[in-house]
Amino acid sequence: MAELIIILGSVLVYISIVFSIAWSRRRLDIVDIAWGGGFIVAALVSFFMGQQGLLQLLVTGLVIIWGVRLAYSIFRRTLAAQGEDPRYTELRKTWKGNAAVNAYFRIFVTQGILATIVSAAVIMVNLSNTMGISLLVVTGLVIWIIGFVFESIGDAQLKKHLADPSKKGTLMTSGLWKYTRHPNYFGESIQWWGIYLIALSVPFGWAAIISPLVITYLLLFVSGVPPTEKRFTGRSGWDEYRKRTSVFVPWFRRNLN
Repeated sequence: MAELIIILGSVLVYISIVFSIAWSRRRLDIVDIAWGGGFIVAALVSFFMGQQGLLQLLVTGLVIIWGVRLAYSIFRRTLAAQGEDPRYTELRKTWKGNAAVNAYFRIFVTQGILATIVSAAVIMVNLSNTMGISLLVVTGLVIWIIGFVFESIGDAQLKKHLADPSKKGTLMTSGLWKYTRHPNYFGESIQWWGIYLIALSVPFGWAAIISPLVITYLLLFVSGVPPTEKRFTGRSGWDEYRKRTSVFVPWFRRNLN
């Protein structure tokens, strides 16, 4: 329990520093950039508290790679945006009381706690005495790689589409986006299912099921799919694309005839 308190405390210290920067710049969307960093903090703190074997080095490395790639991707998107993400601007209008206190606890502290909860799988591995690489670990690694490649390719295809002046205002419906409306979110979810499989190689690793379940739930029903699809509602071609294309898990396009 003491280890978990230290890990959570470390993540909250990190997220508090991020809040001070975000609030001073009046850009609450900076928290999106910092999201991946919370997982890195949890992974590193738990790593240095544990046995630091090959298994621990592997799973910590996977989280760092995922977190850095995600943070960089969101950083570039945020940097290109004109001002704060409208989601946060509209959210502030619904609050009562001190805006800074609301922002800190409702957004930053909440995300810090969620990042720690989702990090349960890597924390369990890092604090365990199991250090060997088993077939289960290799299987989890392969699944993680598939998810990482899926997310990376999906983001790269979208970036290329948005950078093409001839496609301005059009929907991205080719490549991986032909088979799922959210290949990046699907890939992110798959990576955490891979890490969960790795966690199954340590004692009581089954309890780490909370990691992939929470991140998948958040992506599907809270911060991923819903706000993204809301932005596209009413756009030309969106209704047809939504009806023909799987929302999350990649699948062949439906025939509307």
